[in-house]
Amino acid sequence: MTQAQGGVRGWAAARKGHLSRLRFTSLRLRLVVVFGLVALTAAVSASGIAYWLNREAVLTRTQDAVLRDFQQEMQNRAGLLRAHPEQYELQRTAREMATSSQRFSVLLVAQNAAGEDVSANSGALNGFSLEDVPKSLRTAVGEEQKVDSNNKYAYHLYWQRVVEDGTPYLVAGTKVINGGTTGYMLKSLEPEAKDLNSLAWSLGIATGLALIGSALLAQAAATTVLKPVHRLGVAARRLGEGKLDTRLRVSGTDELADLSRTFNDAAEALEKRVDDMAARDEASRRFVADMSHELRTPLTAITAVTEILEEELEAESGSMDPMIEPAVRLVVSETRRLNDLVENLMEVTRFDAGTARLVLDDVDVADQITACIDARAWLDAVDLDAERGIHARLDPRRLDVILANLIGNALKHGGSPVRVAVRTADDSVVIEVRDHGPGIPEDVLPHVFDRFYKASASRPRSEGSGLGLSIALENAHIHGGEITAANSPEGGAVFTLRLPRDASELAQEGEEKKSS
Repeated sequence: MTQAQGGVRGWAAARKGHLSRLRFTSLRLRLVVVFGLVALTAAVSASGIAYWLNREAVLTRTQDAVLRDFQQEMQNRAGLLRAHPEQYELQRTAREMATSSQRFSVLLVAQNAAGEDVSANSGALNGFSLEDVPKSLRTAVGEEQKVDSNNKYAYHLYWQRVVEDGTPYLVAGTKVINGGTTGYMLKSLEPEAKDLNSLAWSLGIATGLALIGSALLAQAAATTVLKPVHRLGVAARRLGEGKLDTRLRVSGTDELADLSRTFNDAAEALEKRVDDMAARDEASRRFVADMSHELRTPLTAITAVTEILEEELEAESGSMDPMIEPAVRLVVSETRRLNDLVENLMEVTRFDAGTARLVLDDVDVADQITACIDARAWLDAVDLDAERGIHARLDPRRLDVILANLIGNALKHGGSPVRVAVRTADDSVVIEVRDHGPGIPEDVLPHVFDRFYKASASRPRSEGSGLGLSIALENAHIHGGEITAANSPEGGAVFTLRLPRDASELAQEGEEKKSS
């Protein structure tokens, strides 16, 4: 049963693939349709012209032979009749005329000695009678023409094609030279019609074969033309996926070969450009990392000194000279700010280098937020709306970094009180940090997570480094989460952190991707 289902699915997939290749907008189908239309037009035109020419040739040849024979029989046999023959004479002559090689039926009409109209036929074709002759033909046959230098005979031979019950006939009539007896001839053209029908069928079959051949030829031409285009599309997709060493095999000197060479040149230039950019980026990251590491040693010593100075400032003995106290306080704050900046730069380099790792643990989200607020003495400025018992498997240190940045940013740039709310949604934990400040300007919203971005360009020396929200976002991403920023309809900014309840699966997938 499983094999049968697999076979059906495979057939359906193959059929779908063929249909997708032959969709109406595809170049392959358009080539086949255009080739088919051109071949169909040419074949139909050629077949129509050939049929018309053959039809006229066949009918004219048969018609000329029959009319020539009938005219000769009228001269040789009907011309020997008396001016006023009897019916038996007409009957005998009509039968003799019908024995001609053309096998036509004959009807002879004349007046006897008593002035009565008499007629006789050869007895074929269900009794050929005067009613079978079109009236217009009878009128033309009986009309006497003026004899002059341009017209030697008073009566002429006239003919007409008619169709009775689907069968074509040739009807002709004339009078003998002395104007006594009028003769009519009826010849069936059914054999010629059958020959023409056979010819039409043959031309139709030839047209169909030409259409099929053109479709096959178009398919072959489309395959020849589109195969390099398909290879170019595959190579372009591979190039878009980051496989910059993709190249096309070039053969020939046509336009497609030139296109392949252009693609290879562009891919080579792009690979070189990307390699140069990657090398410069790697050098920049290495420089930042090395600089951060080099700064840590003197910063450690400076920090120790500033801690002693800070203790002196807080001592009640008043040993610090009031004239230098502001300078000491400035050194302490700037040293602390520089220390935070170096730590942030090192964290950023770890993210860029892909060496950041998660150390997962089962975390009670409410307890973690409370610990973060308590450690920074924000209890009086933050309202927490979180139920205990909401657990998630996360990295506690990185979650603390995220919360510290979001809450600290709200306290610094927003307005108190800052409200932190926790809720669950599907398999995620959602933490909202909202302040009661003026909100974030609309032109700033798209850039709040950019590195070193500050809303006020006129305050480049503000307390923040411009890396806090960027680091918070990177920590959310490494968990498989996301942070969004918006303005609340009730006023103030709202930062929404969404993290999975279990980040272990994501961490495992990340490790597998890096190892591969």
